[in-house]
Amino acid sequence: MDQEYDVIVLGTGLKECILSGLLSVDGLKVLHMDRNDYYGGESSSLNLVQLYKRFKGSETPPESLGLSKEYNVDMIPKFMMANGTLVRVLIHANVTKYLNFKAVDGSFVYNKGKIYKVPATDVEALTSTLMGLFEKRRARKFFIYVQDYDESDPKSHEGLDLNKVTAREVISKYGLDDSTVEFIGHALALHRDDSYLDKPAMDTIKRMKVYAESLARFQSGSPYIYPLYGLGELPQAFARLSAVYGGTYMLNKPECKVELNESGKVYGVTSEGETARAQKIVCDPSYLPDKVKKVGRVARAICILSHPIPDTNKSHSVQIILPQNQLGRKSDMYVFCCSYAHNVAPKGKYIAIVSTEAETDNPQVELKPGMDLLGTIDETFFDIYDRFEPVNNPLDDSCFISSSYDATTHFESTVADVVAMYSKITGKELDLTVDLSAASAAAEQS
Repeated sequence: MDQEYDVIVLGTGLKECILSGLLSVDGLKVLHMDRNDYYGGESSSLNLVQLYKRFKGSETPPESLGLSKEYNVDMIPKFMMANGTLVRVLIHANVTKYLNFKAVDGSFVYNKGKIYKVPATDVEALTSTLMGLFEKRRARKFFIYVQDYDESDPKSHEGLDLNKVTAREVISKYGLDDSTVEFIGHALALHRDDSYLDKPAMDTIKRMKVYAESLARFQSGSPYIYPLYGLGELPQAFARLSAVYGGTYMLNKPECKVELNESGKVYGVTSEGETARAQKIVCDPSYLPDKVKKVGRVARAICILSHPIPDTNKSHSVQIILPQNQLGRKSDMYVFCCSYAHNVAPKGKYIAIVSTEAETDNPQVELKPGMDLLGTIDETFFDIYDRFEPVNNPLDDSCFISSSYDATTHFESTVADVVAMYSKITGKELDLTVDLSAASAAAEQS
């Protein structure tokens, strides 16, 4: 271990593993360490026994729930957009060969006590029960504008400079109702609050186009895909990639103390009396607690079901977004559901996870609107965890710290953090112009 490396990565969470793989592909000499004896960190997947041990102590799982080894329950459950940034990263890094994906059955939004399929195109707008007849026509015109918009073709802009006009101004041009604006912003563009309405519309339009393009890729009921056996496969896939390109992995390394010189700049990591030297450190917040601040908490309920979520067309896998205004909250609530169809539970069992940015100390009460959608629940595990963000300047100390995972059930914010960190670490942009047919093939095989 007493060697010189270009980068030392601490923690084998998904973000850290992606960065380790990308940096190794770039030809950097990478040492990747973890204090745990397993991959995944906070984004690991647990079997049933591990789940009980973590949340219920010594309690033994009942036999009615099935075999422990058939469970792969993600601690940070997130679907990936079929045409989104994470899929592009997977293809760029050529890790799709280690993974098999399956399309997610449905994408829904909560409105006035009921859930509806999210309409994402002009055709879906006309058939959606979420809107009345006249609103459907207005929404259809807006969706056609979004679908036809081409940044390089002024004829498709309809006189609007989306880098200047706000999302609110673009939407108001079509006279859409507040409830329509709500599902467009939160369930299609995947914004986490309404501040986007007063920002340039370009970001929102691009997000909507990615959603619609992802939906069209597999002709399924949602724009999302998800790996067979859960997200625990992803960190290991990137670990294999890093190893292929010369990266060194060391699990079960206690302490992993980051060493700083007199000027506060990193020079290495010490574990078990040995110091590995490097000019840059990449880690999750737990390795450098003095350089991060608490920015919130995530409340979640992990539920085991013996049936699909009601009113989702008997879908084996779904995302449901409950917009904040529907619940009188400051933040959205998310429902993630997967099942034996993705090999994350025994035959006939479903894993539903309800999550939100915690606004109280009582997750049981706070998560009730999402849990009420699930029907009969076999078992529930409640949890609250803190979210942290870095406060250091990497230019000063060469410590590159990821942000904690948020409550969303999609990867858009997570991978945005990874791409931004990659640029800071390397000083260059990550080239994500890739052929998406590789992901299509991997999903279609499944």
